[in-house]
Amino acid sequence: MDSTKQDGASSSFDLVGGLALLVMLGLNLRPLIASISPLQGAIRADTGMSFQSVGLLTTLPFMCMGLVALMSARLAARLGEGRGVSLGLMLILFGCLIRIVNPSAATLLGTALIGGVGIAIIQTLLPGRIKRDFPGRVPLAMGIYSASLMSGGGLAAWLSPRIATQMDSWSLGVGFWFIPALIALAGWLWKVAQPRGSRSPVAANRLWRFPRAWVLALYFGIINAGYSSVIAWLPAYYQQLGWNTSNSGLLLAWMTIFQVAAALTMPMLAQRQRGIDRRGLLIVSLLAQLIGYLGLILLPGPGALIWVAVAGFGLGACFGLGLILALDHHPAPHIAGQLAAFMQGIGFMVNAMSPWVSGALRQTTGNFVAVWIMLALGAATMMALTLVFRPSQYESLGLGQA
Repeated sequence: MDSTKQDGASSSFDLVGGLALLVMLGLNLRPLIASISPLQGAIRADTGMSFQSVGLLTTLPFMCMGLVALMSARLAARLGEGRGVSLGLMLILFGCLIRIVNPSAATLLGTALIGGVGIAIIQTLLPGRIKRDFPGRVPLAMGIYSASLMSGGGLAAWLSPRIATQMDSWSLGVGFWFIPALIALAGWLWKVAQPRGSRSPVAANRLWRFPRAWVLALYFGIINAGYSSVIAWLPAYYQQLGWNTSNSGLLLAWMTIFQVAAALTMPMLAQRQRGIDRRGLLIVSLLAQLIGYLGLILLPGPGALIWVAVAGFGLGACFGLGLILALDHHPAPHIAGQLAAFMQGIGFMVNAMSPWVSGALRQTTGNFVAVWIMLALGAATMMALTLVFRPSQYESLGLGQA
């Protein structure tokens, strides 16, 4: 009896510790990107960067996420999870720190690449680990991971302009985030990283041969494309409408509250489902995005808090549900992890284009309405595509041959 209780306590401790570690890692995966948006006015004034150039500060990290994810199998085999995540955190730490030391346009672009690679490595390695380490609790673990990731972005959007104002330096506002990266690195090394690192036996990814892998990748890219454009341009949109820097940045923090709520509640609903049909939850999430974008177009001023909250809920739900959808496609963790990595690889490259295209639309039209129209059309189209993800077909797709 005592032994059983001890085993149960140990199992509970491992679960809590594992989830805490996911939170610690997730919090570091968006500040390098989200800290730019509320300060982009000061950055453009000080560096002479154009709207499109500032858009690259969001585009480049997402492009890195895509390219690195496509090399996931080789990355896991060469580095192992311990070394890989450690390297990722060090790159994020270095990218943030150098922004303080040398605040120039070239530095911002270079650190967007460096930090983007670090973010990408961590994001690529975590889904397979979640599938393996949390059997029977994948939606719960994915929800907590997604919520912490979005919380990091919202915290950065809220705190960065305040640090910049207090210290009279936008570079400190965008570079401060080396501190949580350092804390996470210490926690990771203490908790799980091993000096020699384990090697993954997974073969090179061949999922590009399977149409379903491409459908999932494009789907994931488009249902999440709104996030990269919103964090890049929502404060600028409201600054154009007369809001000040702090209040417009606060909108991203407000949105994050609802992203986090959705990232927790929607995967929890998925956890309680008897089967693995996620289509209803995904359609509701995309509908929320669509309503939010239409609100930003039609009634941006009076309903600002409502539209940002509704869109944020949809965006927060889609990230975690999209990863769960990929992991559902195969019971084997290494194959499901490869599929999630491939999906993120192509998907994040689609995400990467979103703020750049959005910046070009803003430059051409003189306002951001065209951006919200583009995102609304994408959400409506993906609602229709969601219907193809019937779980009864998963086994016949042949993904186990990848």
